[in-house]
Amino acid sequence: MADPSSYRPRPGDIPDSPGVYRFRDEHRRVIYVGKAKSLRQRLANYFQDLAGLHPRTRSMVTTAASVEWTVVSTEVEALQLEYSWIKEYDPRFNVKYRDDKSYPYLAVTMNEDFPRVQVMRGHKKKGVRYFGPYAHAWAIRDTVDLLLRVFPVRTCSAGVFKNAARTGRPCLLGYIGKCSAPCVERVSAEEHRELAEEFCDFMTGRTATYIRRLEKRMTEAAEEMEYERAARLRDDIGALKKAMEKNAVVLADATDADLIAVAEDELEAAVQIFHVRGGRVRGQRGWVTDKVEEITTGALVEHALQQLYGEETGDAVPKEVLVPALPDPVEPVQEWLAGRRGAQVSLRIPQRGDKKALMETVRRNAQQSLALHKTRRASDLTTRSRALEEIADALCLDSAPLRIECYDISHLQGEDVVASMVVFEDGLARKSEYRRFQIKGFRGQDDVRSMHEVITRRFRRYLAEKEKTGEWTDGDRPGDGLGEGLGDTPADGLAGGPADGTGNGLKDEEGRPKRFAYPPQLIVVDGGRPQVAAARRALDELGIDDIAVCGLAKRLEEVWLPAEEDPVVLPRTSEGLYLLQRVRDEAHRFAITYQRSKRAKRLRSSPLDDVPGLGETRKQALIKHFGSVKKLRAATIDQICEVPGIGRKTAETVAAALAQAAPAAPAVNTATGEIMEDDDGASGTAAGAPGEPVTAGVPDRRRGQDR
Repeated sequence: MADPSSYRPRPGDIPDSPGVYRFRDEHRRVIYVGKAKSLRQRLANYFQDLAGLHPRTRSMVTTAASVEWTVVSTEVEALQLEYSWIKEYDPRFNVKYRDDKSYPYLAVTMNEDFPRVQVMRGHKKKGVRYFGPYAHAWAIRDTVDLLLRVFPVRTCSAGVFKNAARTGRPCLLGYIGKCSAPCVERVSAEEHRELAEEFCDFMTGRTATYIRRLEKRMTEAAEEMEYERAARLRDDIGALKKAMEKNAVVLADATDADLIAVAEDELEAAVQIFHVRGGRVRGQRGWVTDKVEEITTGALVEHALQQLYGEETGDAVPKEVLVPALPDPVEPVQEWLAGRRGAQVSLRIPQRGDKKALMETVRRNAQQSLALHKTRRASDLTTRSRALEEIADALCLDSAPLRIECYDISHLQGEDVVASMVVFEDGLARKSEYRRFQIKGFRGQDDVRSMHEVITRRFRRYLAEKEKTGEWTDGDRPGDGLGEGLGDTPADGLAGGPADGTGNGLKDEEGRPKRFAYPPQLIVVDGGRPQVAAARRALDELGIDDIAVCGLAKRLEEVWLPAEEDPVVLPRTSEGLYLLQRVRDEAHRFAITYQRSKRAKRLRSSPLDDVPGLGETRKQALIKHFGSVKKLRAATIDQICEVPGIGRKTAETVAAALAQAAPAAPAVNTATGEIMEDDDGASGTAAGAPGEPVTAGVPDRRRGQDR
């Protein structure tokens, strides 16, 4: 590991001008390429205190052994040179989009004497017209098969073409009318090239012209009573319309645009691109990349633009590019795109209308692509095994942690404080083992104290189960001060009901709910040193010393260990870090879902909920009859008895319960912030009746954010 100060250049030696810089390792290999508006200011950021650097940046500067730079005149030149060097050197610490050349295109070889329509992959060739990319090659073949009725362009290989010319006999497509057969001179080279031009025009979106032309010819043929020709033209029109239906209109103004969306987490990012031509989606592609450097969404977009248009010119660069975030600064990128196109290019974020709606579709595709990538990665047995081994090595465990439990605390400004426990066995989520907790040992916001309580309760139950099965050897029965009855619930709150909906995964052989019978090899807490110390202290108080504890801090993805001053920083490419991140994120998701459900239930609560024997139907009948809880509270027992289904004993119980309950705070419409008066019955939802969503007190948006 190199010391960055050993190769740090003197600030006075670095020019204060635009340029591109390269970090090289001890073997002179380029490991990172970057550009800057001011080389002096940018490079100074890399040579600050290592503790203040992002872990990925820290890893890069300690791997490097030297830095060099090249001065250019403008930021646009810097952008071009950066792209060229990334393509040339393939530096390990730069963001690189994978599978760029794997997507199939529909290509028309206009550089040949007899242009050919075919499927092409790989690098684009000069003189070839490309359409796409498509997700699958069969989608191209289906489209071509429909269009060959109207535009019978050659599709055969060079060998087949030469053989047909030698024998004077066309191929099968020539006999069935799906090729104009220039090989046997049925059409001249000029006529065939004109067909290819018309094919390209149709594919670029100029569809209405050909449809109207064919309809006119069909009408003329029918008027001349040439019904067979009219029928053929009718079928040609149907084939064109069917080909057009394969690419539905998404933008009504015949827009030519590319839409780019990004879905990302701390380690990876997925990019999706929709190519819209003539208002229709003509192609789609997407990549997943490792975030090997500290990078913003705008910078990811800039890299995607370089990848997309770095080798494109002319119409291949659309006049409008819609993105989720703009590069900073945006002007050099716009100027670079305009240079590639030869005309002005609009680079912007869609704000409203059809373009924003389509951008949302592209964003969902990006999210699904990232989720699918993670699912495939997590389901691989070899990858999971390597992840567990890396965790064991990094945390100095005796063996791989086959069972990992992760805990997270969630609350809303100290209210409805809950915790979650998720379980991963052999690197996969075990949802039937998930548990959730209500924090009842104290009130208020204290994540550290909450974590101590949750770990104590969970492992008191483990010790109790151990004693019950005869495995307890110390002779002392664990105390029950924080044991049963404090709100620990199985996943989804169903006693004995598993989160995966199987119905009996949480029950033992006698049909009773399982508790916490199995210990983990590793406990992961969502947080840093304080939360880790609280978890370790809880285990020590219970006399448990054979379970490892660590914490994963979200800000820098650092792994904290008990009694360690410095965190463990796993490599960015570590499968172990990826698994810990998945476990932590799942615990956070499960905790915040439970916290929100509790809050929603509390906001919908009513004094009638505490009346024993009063079900939902009779509660609704009471509210409907009186109009509000306030009016019901003022009613006499005889008046309550007038409600259908309410006897005198129930009426007395209701009256007594309402007399003891304190009047509720004014209800507030969460959509408008308006205070709803009880007298007009508008606060029915807060009292348990259907209606507008209302809450007691202030609107929910003023209470802060979920943690």
